[in-house]
Amino acid sequence: MRHFDGALLDGRPAPGTGAGRKGLKNDALGTFSSVAMGLASTGPAYSLAATLGVIVVGVGLQAPIVTMLAFIPMLLVACAFRELNATNADCGTTFTWATRAFGPRTGWMGGWGLIVANIIVMANLAAIAAAYGFRLVGLDGLADSRLLTTLAGIVWIAVLTAVCYIGIEVSAAVQRWLLCLEVVMLILFAVAALVRVYTDPPATAIHVSASWFNPFEVPSIRALTAGVLAGVFIYWGWDTSFAVNEETVDSARIPGRAAVMSTVLLLIMYGLVSTSAQAFAGVGTSGIGLGNTHNSDDVLSGLGAAVFGSHGTGLLLSRLLILMVLTSALASAETTILPLARIVFSMAVHKALPSRLARVHRRFLTPTWGTLGMGAASLVLFVLLASVSRNVLADSIDSVGLAIAFQYGVTGFACLWHYRKVLTRSARDLVFKGVLPGLGGLMMISLFLYAAFVVYADPRYGTTAVDLPLIGRTGGVTVLGLGALLIGLLLMPMATRGHSVALKLQRSMLPRRLPRHAAVDSASRYLPADSGSGVGGDWYDVIPLSGTRVGLVVGDVLGHGLRAAATMGRLRTGVRVLARLDLSPDEVLSRLADLFEETAHEGAAGPGPGHLRPHADPVLGVSCLYAVYEPFSGKCSIARAGEQVLAVVQPPTGVVDYPELPVGPPLGTAGPPYQSTELDLVPGSLVALFTEGLLQSADDRDAGLAQLSRLLADREASLEALCDRAVTTLLPGVVDVDATLLMVRTRLFDRNQYAEWAVVPDPAAVATVRTAVSKQLGDWGLDDLAFTTELIVSELVTNAIRYVGGPIQVRLIRDRALICEVSDTGHTSPNLRHAASDDEGGRGLFIIAQMTHHWGTRYTRTGKTIWTEQDLQPDSGP
Repeated sequence: MRHFDGALLDGRPAPGTGAGRKGLKNDALGTFSSVAMGLASTGPAYSLAATLGVIVVGVGLQAPIVTMLAFIPMLLVACAFRELNATNADCGTTFTWATRAFGPRTGWMGGWGLIVANIIVMANLAAIAAAYGFRLVGLDGLADSRLLTTLAGIVWIAVLTAVCYIGIEVSAAVQRWLLCLEVVMLILFAVAALVRVYTDPPATAIHVSASWFNPFEVPSIRALTAGVLAGVFIYWGWDTSFAVNEETVDSARIPGRAAVMSTVLLLIMYGLVSTSAQAFAGVGTSGIGLGNTHNSDDVLSGLGAAVFGSHGTGLLLSRLLILMVLTSALASAETTILPLARIVFSMAVHKALPSRLARVHRRFLTPTWGTLGMGAASLVLFVLLASVSRNVLADSIDSVGLAIAFQYGVTGFACLWHYRKVLTRSARDLVFKGVLPGLGGLMMISLFLYAAFVVYADPRYGTTAVDLPLIGRTGGVTVLGLGALLIGLLLMPMATRGHSVALKLQRSMLPRRLPRHAAVDSASRYLPADSGSGVGGDWYDVIPLSGTRVGLVVGDVLGHGLRAAATMGRLRTGVRVLARLDLSPDEVLSRLADLFEETAHEGAAGPGPGHLRPHADPVLGVSCLYAVYEPFSGKCSIARAGEQVLAVVQPPTGVVDYPELPVGPPLGTAGPPYQSTELDLVPGSLVALFTEGLLQSADDRDAGLAQLSRLLADREASLEALCDRAVTTLLPGVVDVDATLLMVRTRLFDRNQYAEWAVVPDPAAVATVRTAVSKQLGDWGLDDLAFTTELIVSELVTNAIRYVGGPIQVRLIRDRALICEVSDTGHTSPNLRHAASDDEGGRGLFIIAQMTHHWGTRYTRTGKTIWTEQDLQPDSGP
């Protein structure tokens, strides 16, 4: 799936989409590293330090259950991530999956929500890391200096960006060590706090009560919503295991397992720490109480000395607790840069962002500009927020919750919509692909809307408020959160414009509807890549030819974007023009190959002679199958370029056959000349022409063809029903590349619709055949065309006798037009010319051209056929 040109890999095209095919390092992470990434990215210690106080202020003693309730929507959304990743392991995650489900606009907003959340949280993590770094060495006074914490934060962002840049394995190793320290210290803190509560309790201590775990004790729905949204923030980050899926062993399954394991471990950890901290410190509004608003942005640093003591081992442990929060912030920051860089990288590969961001370092195999660029963006935002106000920086962390809820909600609904066609396949599919992701998406979007327009919009919420025109005074959290998302909405047209233009161009060049034809019934389906997000070069056509024959074509331009769509349009037009010349299928493909090579050369040409256009989106070749069906004999002449196949279903038995066709090279590549072959089709034969994209979801090509055979064997189904069934069964989910299917059911002409006469090469036979033609027209009720038709037959038969001799055949066909054909053994075609006033001949064809709607010549193995068409009145057709 790409939006514009191919992405670049240090000057080379990135190899495509999917696990390990974008140039990132394969198999760098195992299960433990993936779990470590998911846990470290949430920053458990940092998240609790920054959020637990906020939750307590809002919901009081029910803080433990609120932190646990936030786990439910997270688990549901994790199911959506797991199911989507199982069929499409792409580091773009929400961006890629939402694009496949709903199109590029929704995908862009999902990706933008991810970018906004990650960049904003990076600014906050830098501030936390800077402050805790000073506190660790006992310089608490410096931690309150805006200038020094800003400088230290800049250093931390630069260092962590460098760590992420030099390789995913280095980052994973750092994460494992930091996480181990963090988990050990959190467990030690929780156990020590609970022991103190029941052995040597401080004045603030309260015993654990069952009411703490009763959500109905929360004072109001508003308070519950704010608490759960804050709880969502402390779980956010487990999806990092999906953002690095393309660098993970067994990328389709391990990230899903790691995400579920991460959320469950976080539930246990948060439940234990929040309960023990509340039992030790209480919910009072002074001192170490969790309700003290002065400590709400950092509850753990104050509790460390109270739990462990301030002397000897206690002092060491309290310092280690501060170190733990510092390392937690650093680990979270590092694992924020990792997914952020890969999301941007994937969006650039798919051309939703500039292609420079899709470059991969040759040695480290990490996104070059994706990592450095996002590190720089985080640094700029951090400096900007820190220089404006610490209050703005504090409110920005709440605004992250809006972006997170929006992104997760989009992912949940994307999973439900993406798998909607297979939900009835089994109970598991219904639950894990439909019900759970749908509920998760609904809960997240509900949280987003209620928080954005009710809770956070209150000017009394948070530390800042803004006077908005026409709205009035509004909470700063809502302004920051929705404002950041609205910026993405404004940028969306620029990001999706190229895709929209290419898709419109492609669709305008495909048939709006297939023409009705006496020789065949037809039906078709075309699925663009990613259900509308990708634009390739597939095309199909049903072309009426002379003598009621019909041309059938299916082709595939191997490429994406505007160039592929434009190339497809040229080739489709070329096929139609060449087909109308009544050339054989192999000749059509030969001349089409010449056209494609000329088009490719012109597309690569630069502004001057000998120059090539830089960064041109390459069209790698074209596969095409062209067939001509003749409804009098039932013969079908076929030639192919590339690996195209067709299926033929015999009507009496329902047996599906894939006939061997002469091998021809794809258009644009060297190879042997194209060859035509003939098939004899009985009336009612079903012929299916399709591109390889139709089989993309099958385990292999043979398995896909077997599935298609079972579908086509249903002789009672209509063509429309068969097309729908084929698309639904063969493409139940992801459409990585375009898929095209064209089905036709053949007919033989009824003897009442045509008449044939063999004419001996004798001038006396002209009158005989004229009489026979006149009688046949009378039988058809077409007496008004008798004069002109006799004149046409007389002229053409006379020319055949005079200039060729040998056997002559006349055929009269009553279709939507009256067709007259005269065949002989000659291989030279008469030329239409304007005779001079003193010429004795040369006026016959000129007169015929004036009296008919179309006329032409087609060559056969035994000679040629000159044909004419005369229009019939609407009520004169067969």
